[in-house]
Amino acid sequence: MADPRDYLAHDVLKDGTEVTVRAIRREDAASVLETFKGLDREAVYRRFFSPKKELSDAELKQLTEVDFSRVVALVVTTKTSNGETLIGGGRYALEDAESPHSAELAFLTAEGYRRRGIASLLLEHLRRLAEDAGVAQFEAEVLAQNQPMLAVFKRSGLPMRQRCDGSVLHVTLSLD
Repeated sequence: MADPRDYLAHDVLKDGTEVTVRAIRREDAASVLETFKGLDREAVYRRFFSPKKELSDAELKQLTEVDFSRVVALVVTTKTSNGETLIGGGRYALEDAESPHSAELAFLTAEGYRRRGIASLLLEHLRRLAEDAGVAQFEAEVLAQNQPMLAVFKRSGLPMRQRCDGSVLHVTLSLD
């Protein structure tokens, strides 16, 4: 099993954009902050379930300083005229580090890069790492109105169960 801290893969989005999928690093904090600031209000609400204008220092640290024993976080970057640009990220967090049966899943795609397959690509890379780590299922809380994210899960080919709790769907994807 490869160490997820060193994860690095080159891939191509469905529109032909060449990307790098790699483990997040502490040095990505400025890029994560810039990506967050570029999100529209609806994207922030879909990801955080509440309006949020900025990330606190603690939230930014939680997102970028990952231990990779309980949380595995990947980013997708592409080359632009400004150098490497962070265009998306995804992570899973084990619910119980002692028993890696289930992991919570989350994604974020930068404004201007949606509908290019970034979340689907991240899901595939995270799935491989999770299977290597013995994770049996992913779980995600998704707003019922977040049809793009639900479509990613449906297209994944992974067996999926949903449970509704008001405006939130609890989605379970089986990795077995």
